[in-house]
Amino acid sequence: MTLNYDLNAGYVLENERVLLRPLLESDYKNLLPYALNEPDTWIYSYRSARGEDGMRQYIKDALDNRAAGKDYAFIVYDKLSQCYAGSTRFYDILPNWQTVQLGYTWYGERFRGTGLNKHCKFLMLQFAFETLNALRVEFRADARNERSIAAMKSIGCVPEGILRNNMPLQEGGRRDSIVLSILKEEWENTVKDLIKSKMLR
Repeated sequence: MTLNYDLNAGYVLENERVLLRPLLESDYKNLLPYALNEPDTWIYSYRSARGEDGMRQYIKDALDNRAAGKDYAFIVYDKLSQCYAGSTRFYDILPNWQTVQLGYTWYGERFRGTGLNKHCKFLMLQFAFETLNALRVEFRADARNERSIAAMKSIGCVPEGILRNNMPLQEGGRRDSIVLSILKEEWENTVKDLIKSKMLR
């Protein structure tokens, strides 16, 4: 079996709080304010979208990678505030292995800690396991990024270890990356209900 993945499909994931739709070139205008006004958003990002050129290149890379079958990026729309809040994506998509990574997730400052992320992660994990037929969803983060790691653990991600010195940093040097994952049976047995309960709080 393989992933039921179609890079040409216009996947839209939605619940009462959030809408995720495919990232478009025209979304530059929706996301540019974060690139210009919130530099701290990009501290731990491998692909920074800081500044006008940074956001333009960020979107171009995401669309190029989708065309190559590597990534599938979404823009995040927060229904509560009726604003575009950030972006997230599936990447390192390996259909024959039935695995995918979930990441490149960022939100504007005012959306952090609001519960928005749990709604996004629930929709993406549900889609990965129940529609794409994934057996494993992997997460990675800069090992220094305590906020991101805590958020992943809070939704049931299991830490697997540290990849030492494995990625270059935009400011120079290299970073250690923590690897976490959720397996299909964990989603079915515990994680799905765990995130649902957190979304209701």
